[in-house]
Amino acid sequence: MIKPTLITLTDPRSPGAEAFRTLRTNLMFSSLDKPITTLLVTSPAPDEGKSITLANLAVTMAQGGRNTILVDCDLRRPHQHELFGVAQEPGLTTMLLENRDEPPLAKTGVENLWLLPTGPLPPNPADLLGSRRMESLIAGLKSRADIVLFDAPPVLAVTDAALLASKLDGVLLVVSAGQTKREHAQRAKDLLEKINVRLVGAVLTNASVDNSVSTY
Repeated sequence: MIKPTLITLTDPRSPGAEAFRTLRTNLMFSSLDKPITTLLVTSPAPDEGKSITLANLAVTMAQGGRNTILVDCDLRRPHQHELFGVAQEPGLTTMLLENRDEPPLAKTGVENLWLLPTGPLPPNPADLLGSRRMESLIAGLKSRADIVLFDAPPVLAVTDAALLASKLDGVLLVVSAGQTKREHAQRAKDLLEKINVRLVGAVLTNASVDNSVSTY
């Protein structure tokens, strides 16, 4: 069952849904010279809305006619399978640990959008995400879609996001109004820039203005 937090599906005419379509457009125009085919979405700290933001962005990408694969790489606190109402297993870790070539993509009920859930949660997420097998998996997913979106744990909590970001075209940072500390946002930005990843922008969630997502 689709969760009501997927406003792009449950209330597509709302200001919030329109904000996600604006985000989609901004990302497309910002990458005209250097197209983005793989994008990581993360946040400085937990509970800042990164998974919901990414899920809604994935829906708008698919609605715009782009074949989209959403990969849940948050192997610590996964949410994407819950948001789209699909099984958590098999998934990403199943592919990595069993050397499968065919990704167990789940249908989301949204045309042009498939989800690769986490699969069983491993004791060593960073080792899996930083492996050469993960690089091969990314290449395989890229051949199947116009854009591949990755949900990763918060940047400041663990090394997972940084390890994964180094393998992708860009990173989108999600911060929450009234919750994300300024110093945390700055530290996350500095960390990502230190490893020479392409920070394409940021999304402000929980904004008071019309209760929608804001982008900048």
